[in-house]
Amino acid sequence: MTGVISACRYPVYLHLQDADSPRDHRRKPLIRRRPTDWSQRWRHAFQIAFLLLNAALGAQFYLWVRQIEVRGSALHVSRPPGVEGWLPIAGLMNLKYWVLTGRIPAIHPAAMFLLVAILAIAFLFRKAFCSWLCPVGTVSEALGSIGRKILGRNLRLPKWIDVPLRGFKYLLLGFFVWAVASMSAQAIEAFMQSPYGLIADVKMLNFFRFIGGTGLCVIGLLGIASIFVADFWCRYLCPYGALLGLVSLLSPARIRRDTNACIDCGKCAKACPASLPVDRLPSVRSAECNACVACVAVCPVEGALDLSLRRPVRRRLFAPALAAAIILLFVGVVGFARTTGHWRSRVPESSYRQLVSHSEEVGHPMP
Repeated sequence: MTGVISACRYPVYLHLQDADSPRDHRRKPLIRRRPTDWSQRWRHAFQIAFLLLNAALGAQFYLWVRQIEVRGSALHVSRPPGVEGWLPIAGLMNLKYWVLTGRIPAIHPAAMFLLVAILAIAFLFRKAFCSWLCPVGTVSEALGSIGRKILGRNLRLPKWIDVPLRGFKYLLLGFFVWAVASMSAQAIEAFMQSPYGLIADVKMLNFFRFIGGTGLCVIGLLGIASIFVADFWCRYLCPYGALLGLVSLLSPARIRRDTNACIDCGKCAKACPASLPVDRLPSVRSAECNACVACVAVCPVEGALDLSLRRPVRRRLFAPALAAAIILLFVGVVGFARTTGHWRSRVPESSYRQLVSHSEEVGHPMP
């Protein structure tokens, strides 16, 4: 493509001639240079806010556990149901129970509602949860940024390694889906009401509180790998992301490229954290796209690349509107659960005290 910048000072236009064929003397229409894009600042602000929210929930949950463990504690902290967002398998089990019985589960209902909210976000706005809200994704992205500062760039594995490794998270997802699918509603209810099921959140906390050498080594290796290969965990190992990716294939929102306006600079493909060939596709249909709109942010031409709804009603989704829609959907589902009385687990405080005090003795129930 060859271009001549007009003498206009602002806005700047490009008058481009299509040089794909020497016989083709048609000219592309005047193209306006894209104004400054703030989408990544919006996204990073949401990432930090949600990371801090999860840190606050984790701190409150830790204090709640400690006040039970230390009898006579002067603390008066309530258990935050939001920590059940870290129990995706319990959420998946409860979702199946709800579908089969029509009854909202009494144990860890917040896990199910949070899963529903995240699945709804994936259906409407692709894997936006992964790139806008997920705290693990935020940490992984930060580690990749550190790697770029140290090495100058992140490493990209060759396709013959990258593609098979990407499939590993789908294998993990298949295992968990198979395990849940093989359980009846009665089996799910029995598991949730077992001592282990009742304090699954406490067991999760204790894994990190009393983590052993093997666990530290695994987490350390994943952290180092994420420094060298951006989003290593999300890209190759996260079954949650695999589930959201499959759901996002049904989403009406996609990154779409206007081939008439595109100047084939290739910046979008270089910016894509999933290494998708955005510069060669009319629209991005891949389950790996997480709607981070990093490709849109670096596009120099107005209207050449956008996150938009499906035709015939092609409506651009600007970053503020996308962020507001994600939060409204998330808060709406949580608000519904709260107002209907299905947010907190229906477990007596005395039962919690007894089980948490003996959490080390509570093992995983045999199938």
